[in-house]
Amino acid sequence: MPHKPAPDRDSFLPTTAEEIRARGWDEVDIVFVSGDAYIDHPSFAASILCRWLEKHGFRVAILSQPDWKSADPWRELGRPRLFYAVSAGNMDSMVNHYTANRKRRNQDAYSPGGQIGLRPDRPTAVYAQRCREAWQGVPVVIGGVEASLRRIAHYYYWSDTVMPSSLLKSKADLLGFGMGEGILLGIAQRLDAGESIRDLRDLRGVAYLLGRKEDLPEHDFDLGHGGGGDVRLPSFEEVKEDKRKFAEATRLLHHETNPQNGRRLIQLHGDRRLVINPPELPLDEAQMDDLYDLPYTRLPHPSYREPVPAWEMIQDSVQIMRGCFGGCTFCSITMHQGRTIQSRSPRSILHEVEQIAGAPGFKGHISDLGGPTGNMYRMRCTQPEVEARCRRLSCIHPTICKLLDISHKDTIHLMREARAIPGVKKVHIASGIRTDLARFDEEYIDELVEHHVGGHLKVAPEHASPRVLELMKKPELDTFDDFADKFRKASHKRGKDQYLVPYFIGSHPGSTVDDMIELAIFLKQRGYKPEQVQDFIPAPMDIATCMYHTGLDPITMKPVDTATKLKDRQVQRALMQFFAPENYHTVRRALLDADRRDLIGRGKQCLIPDTPPKLATRKHKKLSASRKGYRSSARNRSQAYKPQEPS
Repeated sequence: MPHKPAPDRDSFLPTTAEEIRARGWDEVDIVFVSGDAYIDHPSFAASILCRWLEKHGFRVAILSQPDWKSADPWRELGRPRLFYAVSAGNMDSMVNHYTANRKRRNQDAYSPGGQIGLRPDRPTAVYAQRCREAWQGVPVVIGGVEASLRRIAHYYYWSDTVMPSSLLKSKADLLGFGMGEGILLGIAQRLDAGESIRDLRDLRGVAYLLGRKEDLPEHDFDLGHGGGGDVRLPSFEEVKEDKRKFAEATRLLHHETNPQNGRRLIQLHGDRRLVINPPELPLDEAQMDDLYDLPYTRLPHPSYREPVPAWEMIQDSVQIMRGCFGGCTFCSITMHQGRTIQSRSPRSILHEVEQIAGAPGFKGHISDLGGPTGNMYRMRCTQPEVEARCRRLSCIHPTICKLLDISHKDTIHLMREARAIPGVKKVHIASGIRTDLARFDEEYIDELVEHHVGGHLKVAPEHASPRVLELMKKPELDTFDDFADKFRKASHKRGKDQYLVPYFIGSHPGSTVDDMIELAIFLKQRGYKPEQVQDFIPAPMDIATCMYHTGLDPITMKPVDTATKLKDRQVQRALMQFFAPENYHTVRRALLDADRRDLIGRGKQCLIPDTPPKLATRKHKKLSASRKGYRSSARNRSQAYKPQEPS
């Protein structure tokens, strides 16, 4: 249960017909349909978007995790006057529901009690259909991470197919991509002024489908700096049949993501045209403050009888910025939040810390002061006129741009001010640290070590192979070693027993068994034994996903070998945890197959001993028996774990 007393329901946005009537409303303007539990906290999309609409005078209701098997929950809230806004939730539903090996997860962190099954696979299209069934003629706008990253024809890992834009299956009127505050407010204000949903096709940050007889609207979106005109992507039919065309479409898409020069994209889907307008312009500091200064209760809706795991994790965290200029090929942050860093003012951030510190039940620990990264706060290009023309996919790869301001001065000042607030005992930095930036500022490292590390610090070198790191667009390993050495020395100087928790990825495109052996050697030499490792999951629209599907790097069009079979992926995962007894036999076979017997034995350089530990033998026999049992009933069990196939 929440450790803070819940306010009454009137402090929350209405979620039922009864709560709507309690406000004295005879109708609502907008119904926001979400696949997540309703948490009135700025880290949750439904809350921040709906509070933003509320601030501007609109009556908003939240339909949270509705029973999608009929339209009755939609009808119960009444017909919205303006439109439905539909989101699958904070995460892509398929990543939320299934592991990299396509097995069903046993917990949904965004549901009360972690309960699974409270939303369907790919709820965006399902929810949109129920909106139309409940009230015909009401405009439907889809958005959120799931829709945003499926705005064009994309690779669908769960069935190993290329799928059309999510606009086709959902039949939504508009798709809003990116963070969405400006898009939703613009839609609401213009519909309220009497415009039709089709009139809104000139908005930035929206995508839509043109009917076969409709003309392409003429818009320039005020693009200077080399912008203007349209970019024609290979059609859905072409990218589905031709992997080189898929790679070409991916390259074109990623080079049009700068809002200041990104051009309109057009992709044929049969006899219809998908039109994707340029992204929204980034928010300035005042706009960010307006968003985060809204009257959030920071609590789950009081109707929930069980805690929501995601809220328990972030309830006392503070988001100080959004966006990322890293450009990692396996990460979707840039494609959703943008490359430009959008930061809040210190006043706004410290006011939120004061609110948390003054709340009943606060135990003195701010769990995080960060965002997509822990140390990109207020970092921007020092020459806006160059930034407006720039089409680089990363500001820090292959080298850090000389125009990028990488000073940690504002971050250091913010950390000092936050921990000085009465009632605050500790301010943790839990967001991942970019070591390639932090290593240049020893004052920042000293601040982390002295005040903001609770025994361990998360970092993400991701790999040890230079070739794989290049495909990931991650820095060379010596940058991590440099930071790790400075972190260790600073901790030792202060008498603190602190350590780094590095994250690594297995089966990333281009990563072979030899590369994973190189990573295992690195881990052995540095004394790291990662308890948690990641298997690469091909998320829609990522550059690495294109590599996985096509076998091509879309930027260079050079071939990239990829581990796609489950057995091969399991070997790569085992090598990241070579020290675990249950992985002994898999690691031994991989080393022998790679002609690396020199890594088996009792030498200091060896990864595993000559003879298996007793625990490894017992677990190996148990695993063999379970595999036999699994194969004997595979058909029945496969139905339980198989993701729903797209229709």
